[in-house]
Amino acid sequence: MNDRPEQWRAAERLALTLIEGGMQRMAARTLAVFLFTDQPSVTAGEIAERLEASAGAVSGAIKSLLTVGLIERLPAPGSRREHYRLRDDAWATLFTSQNTVIQAMLQAAAAGIAVTESGDPAHQRLAQMHAFYEFLLGEIPSLLERWHQQSD
Repeated sequence: MNDRPEQWRAAERLALTLIEGGMQRMAARTLAVFLFTDQPSVTAGEIAERLEASAGAVSGAIKSLLTVGLIERLPAPGSRREHYRLRDDAWATLFTSQNTVIQAMLQAAAAGIAVTESGDPAHQRLAQMHAFYEFLLGEIPSLLERWHQQSD
């Protein structure tokens, strides 16, 4: 990995922004490594070294980033270590995986609607919440299609 201090300061600033947006601290710092590295892939050990972090903390962050689809595991013939890289379609994949959050919000709103009276202000607020998330979920496919057309 490169040792340009200005880049790693920018990486740490990006990580802070991600943390403020709700991402776990080590996952944010690990993602920053993937974004700023000059290598085609990195190992957990290289990330731990760069971040001066424990192997366990980095392992957890990698698992988190793999789960949401931001990074992928690569075959590394001749290496006993696992290699990872940022997925080419990371951001679209992340956005698509957020559908589970939208579905959860829809279900929560529906559950609230079911137990409130139609004239109740809570019922109206929950109905608006449900309508918003239903609209958002319906827009995702065309939004991603436009993104793919633009990025090709």
